[in-house]
Amino acid sequence: MEASAPVDHGTDTVAIAAASPERPQPFVELGMNEEEYQRVRHILGRRPTSSELAIYSVMWSEHCSYKSSKVHLRQFGEKAPKTDKLLVGMGENAGVVDIGQGWAVTFKVESHNHPSYVEPYQGAATGVGGIVRDIMSMGARPIAVMDSLRFGPADAPDTQRVLPGVVAGVGGYGNSLGLPNIGGETVFDACYEQNPLVNALCVGVMKHEDIQRAIAPGPGNQVILFGALTGPDGIGGASVLASATFDDESHQKRPSVQVGDPFMEKLLIECCLELFSEDLVVGIQDLGAAGVSCATTELAAAGTGGMHVDLDTVPLRDQTLRPEEILMSESQERMMAVVSPDKVERFMEICARWEIPATVIGTVTDTRRLVMTWRGETIVDIPPVTAADEGPVYNRPLEPPQDLGTLQSDTPGRLTRPSNGDELRRTVLWLAGSPNLASKTWVTSQYDRYVLGNTVMAMPENAGVVRIDDESGLGIALSLDGNGRYTRLDPYSGAQLALSEAFRNVASTGARPLAVTNCLNFGSPEDPGVMWQFARAVEGLADGCQYLGIPVTGGNVSFYNQTGTTPINPTPVIGVLGVHDDVRRRVNMSLTSDGATLALLGETREEFGGSEWAHVVYGHLGGLPPLVDLKAETALASVLVAAIRDGLVTVAHDLSDGGLSQTLVESCLRGGLGARITLQGDPFVALFSESVARAMVAVRPGAEARLAALCESAGVPVSQLGVAGGDTLSVTGRGPEGDQQELFSIGLSELREANERMLPTYAD
Repeated sequence: MEASAPVDHGTDTVAIAAASPERPQPFVELGMNEEEYQRVRHILGRRPTSSELAIYSVMWSEHCSYKSSKVHLRQFGEKAPKTDKLLVGMGENAGVVDIGQGWAVTFKVESHNHPSYVEPYQGAATGVGGIVRDIMSMGARPIAVMDSLRFGPADAPDTQRVLPGVVAGVGGYGNSLGLPNIGGETVFDACYEQNPLVNALCVGVMKHEDIQRAIAPGPGNQVILFGALTGPDGIGGASVLASATFDDESHQKRPSVQVGDPFMEKLLIECCLELFSEDLVVGIQDLGAAGVSCATTELAAAGTGGMHVDLDTVPLRDQTLRPEEILMSESQERMMAVVSPDKVERFMEICARWEIPATVIGTVTDTRRLVMTWRGETIVDIPPVTAADEGPVYNRPLEPPQDLGTLQSDTPGRLTRPSNGDELRRTVLWLAGSPNLASKTWVTSQYDRYVLGNTVMAMPENAGVVRIDDESGLGIALSLDGNGRYTRLDPYSGAQLALSEAFRNVASTGARPLAVTNCLNFGSPEDPGVMWQFARAVEGLADGCQYLGIPVTGGNVSFYNQTGTTPINPTPVIGVLGVHDDVRRRVNMSLTSDGATLALLGETREEFGGSEWAHVVYGHLGGLPPLVDLKAETALASVLVAAIRDGLVTVAHDLSDGGLSQTLVESCLRGGLGARITLQGDPFVALFSESVARAMVAVRPGAEARLAALCESAGVPVSQLGVAGGDTLSVTGRGPEGDQQELFSIGLSELREANERMLPTYAD
């Protein structure tokens, strides 16, 4: 742990500090170790009060302080590519990027994994609500959400308990807010049983001049808490749920899960936007993890440096709450604003019109102390910067997991491959109906994808696309991707493969990739194997973003994702945002034009480590993941963006999980049109390899030569696949004797039945 500099101990008149020094303080129960507790005593020069201990425990928790990840996350800043598009970077509630024409976009993804296991509906719902408030606090209007969900085996009892509640929570909160859910992923794997991952993303839009910051400058300015009342829900959520592993007693933690009210949040959104429009706010912070503790310490530390708060004035839903509980409560739908005295009256008028409770609870000072009183006594007197910015920093031991060498040497080469047309046909159907590749309509039909009227594309397309400006057609594309199996086999490459897939998805709509957010889901940081995975994944992501020229704008780390001593597969989830100069020029994945020429862009290699084929058919995980090729990804993206802009292609769909086979299945079923395909080389490799930097496109008639020239100029291999048409997927290729023959044909009705039957069956 890094040493701390000497600090001003402040006053010695803290009333509750005089409590019996012999009485043990519950710092272990609050998630602190002995060294951290003693450091608090050193900072204060005395025994902390129970309220001060509550503040330090939540602010120094893994969730709030990033104490085990900070030494690695610095790479995102150190290796950040130079760009004038980044308006607000890491360190704020969310990053902000310039998308042109005076518009700015803010986006971020965060986890709500542990609460969603304990109480699936409310855990997922408040995950959406929390990320929406992060976007609100930047001054933006939220315009869309996305989600990345991971569960245990689809037929496991635990999955059948958690899955319906999580999906209902995501949909219930987002739909009630009137925000479209435009994409994401739903993945099943045994490693997530009893430890689901629920990662939620929100994106918002504003003009450059509307950006807000989480600061509390100006002595004499008033501190206003507004939104829902403070109750007992969520107490200890940041330090308990987010820093604990799961066991048989996890369900006893239900009181630590927050309860959301999306209708209050909708009013809060509109209220905040009106407050911003009248320039009534000097600084603003949402109340999420650590509640009042976080908002007050972070605002004070980032501003003039001091604040005086009267906890008696905090509006309570439960009058029996003790001050420590008020400070730690994570009740939802709350914000804290810093307002100059001459604007407080107008601030209150607007809140009243939106029926939003608002109360002045404190004043900004220049004392560099956060002082809180309760019933006439001083119960907190601390330097806020020590809680907000100077928590413990650990450089934890790293070493590769002991079984990594065995995993990597257990290549899929020993697995029996399909050897004839019937076996290839069967494999296509198996993959199309497997939990990870099957239609997720049962999930996405519970989300409103088109509310607000600006959704141009949504799941199951390559990426979600939203219109920002009606007149010019300016818009954005967003994709959210991850692959825990790849990352388990090689954390450095796994992170880059998640990045490259999201990058490729965005480019496949015609958008220029611009910026990155991330949610890094890992096991316990106290396990050297997990920390090695984390360090390698962060390094891979930082290096990948540097090469691609797109900065990381912010994100989230979620540790302790494991059941007992068994961690989940390391799962970095990467969100990439791209810009459409005109969304009317975008393309989707649907085959709808009979006779259209289909072409494959990119190079196919024999790569099956961590593949869906090995996972679905054999339950196998081993070997090395596909080779990362960021140069090829950059070249492919340039071709896709230019070809779509110039109208050379009418359809584009990237190749990823399941390879060409799954890309064909999805494009045919999405458009309701079959395809006649001719494969080159080994048909098994051609169909199921998961080589990166590839996409299938439908070429506009007469544009074949121009597309070929564009590909040649960029160094992107291009080959003809076949044509769209009919009501079957027909595949010709090299037979067992080496001759060209029709290998198999699958009617679209049979393909659709296989693709759509899985999830409703398991989820019922």
